[in-house]
Amino acid sequence: MATEAFEEVIQDFEILESWEDRYGYIIDLGKSMAGLEGKYKTSATKVEGCASQVWFVMDFTPSQSGLIFQFKGDSDAIIVRGLIVILAKLFNGLTVKQIADVDAHSELQKLELQSHLSQQRSNGLVAMITKIKGVSTQLLESEAFSSRH
Repeated sequence: MATEAFEEVIQDFEILESWEDRYGYIIDLGKSMAGLEGKYKTSATKVEGCASQVWFVMDFTPSQSGLIFQFKGDSDAIIVRGLIVILAKLFNGLTVKQIADVDAHSELQKLELQSHLSQQRSNGLVAMITKIKGVSTQLLESEAFSSRH
């Protein structure tokens, strides 16, 4: 279950034949990202498990269908900034329930990232996904708890 924005990334990747071009695309995504103000780059927003410095600020907006997830991120590595944009396209706009149902590994396989990223970058990507899914799962569990009590 991918968002329309993520489907566009998949289509863009299919057009780009070489991995050199795909890396350039990821870097361009990173350059286009607004990033975070310095005040948001704290230990509380830092994503652990990444070789680069990575920060996420997450927001959840109530709606009829549940809490809608949005996040912004930043990194000191331009390629990681591009990966953050790809994750935002995969997850932003989904409810926390939908995030729990997303098989991020399967979706990202469509881009063949794992086989072209260094082990450190792959581990960092997993850490970022784990952070998003972990926070969403906590909210889902607290929603379930609240509705029972």
